[in-house]
Amino acid sequence: MPRIKEGFKGGRIIVLPGFLVDELKRDPLGRELYITDIGYYPHATYHYCERSEEDSEEFVLIYCVEGEGWFELDGRRYDVRANQFFILPKYKAHVYGSKAGNPWTIYWIHFDGAKAAYFSMGFDKPHDISPAEHSRIQERLGLFEEIYSSVSSGYDKNYMLYATTSLFHFLGSMKYLGEYRECHVTEVQRKQDVVQRAVHFMQENLNKKLSLSDIAREVKLSPSYFSNVFEGRTGTPPLRYLGCLRMQEACRYLDFTDLKISQISPLVGYEDSLYFSRQFTKYMGISPSEYKAKKKG
Repeated sequence: MPRIKEGFKGGRIIVLPGFLVDELKRDPLGRELYITDIGYYPHATYHYCERSEEDSEEFVLIYCVEGEGWFELDGRRYDVRANQFFILPKYKAHVYGSKAGNPWTIYWIHFDGAKAAYFSMGFDKPHDISPAEHSRIQERLGLFEEIYSSVSSGYDKNYMLYATTSLFHFLGSMKYLGEYRECHVTEVQRKQDVVQRAVHFMQENLNKKLSLSDIAREVKLSPSYFSNVFEGRTGTPPLRYLGCLRMQEACRYLDFTDLKISQISPLVGYEDSLYFSRQFTKYMGISPSEYKAKKKG
């Protein structure tokens, strides 16, 4: 099988000269975290790289955004798919490459420094960065471009140090993935999420006796604040909304089963069937037996 180390169509690569890397190692900020190589390989067919312990002088981050690849480390082989990354530790022999049938597209960085091991710890296996509502993947890729642009701006040390500060952010977005996603969520989105979680909790527990405190505790808010947020979003107080969900479920039982009122009431959270009938009439405007007899459709 053909093997290619670099030179992919549309690819980009920058290798910092040794004198600049040495200068960064002497700088109070640069020595904490610095880049030696950075690049991007799109659809890297036949990509292959093998390094011995002696050749593995930096940490190597590979972030796969499309296609598939693999790597070998410590005698184990790992498959890598889209939206996964891994970091190879320095001073360890390794091999990696793209899969022939579906070659990967990767962003990659070689880096080192006093803090490099901290950011790399635990990432010597593939880790997911799956797309989600608040995944911020495009922002992370934009941050990579910021780093690349800084490194490509010549041999100005200040640009290199700016790249270092951006690299802290880039690696932090992976090490603290949940926090990176969560901190960008707006207050409006937080409130929407709270309401969605609360409604889901109600729907999953219609057969149980629930208080306002029970629901608020589930979404980790005080009852008063939760009630204000919920009513502000839905226009309905939480317990009344819960009552509507109970009656909706009761109607389903009345429409599609032959269960008696006394059998339906505990299924929707009412131990007393007479109280359930009164509540049903209050919400629906007619009694359960009248609803059952009513022609629909």
